[in-house]
Amino acid sequence: MTPFGARVRALRAARGLPLKAMAAELGVSAAYLSALERGHRGRPAPGLVMQVAGCLGCIWDEAEELKRLAELSHPRVAIDTAGLSPAHTELANRLAASIADLPDEAVQAMLNILRP
Repeated sequence: MTPFGARVRALRAARGLPLKAMAAELGVSAAYLSALERGHRGRPAPGLVMQVAGCLGCIWDEAEELKRLAELSHPRVAIDTAGLSPAHTELANRLAASIADLPDEAVQAMLNILRP
């Protein structure tokens, strides 16, 4: 699941909005919306993010949060280390190889280092 998908699902549930009803209002299939929530689709387009925010009745701060989360929600990430040090390349490769096995505490610690 992506950060965007998790937040959309939580907002939708909090508002008691069924997936099929939201999908119909957005003009997308329920299968697509479900896949988007579960992180099985790529990053949503900015227009769709704003449609989702409108459909959910998001206030300004919530809409900005959805936009920010959408930017961080590409389920297949490529890291270009060309021109960087060998250590940068090693870090990217080791992270790619072991990310699925990292404990939640380690992921949170890394996020705390990387978040602005």
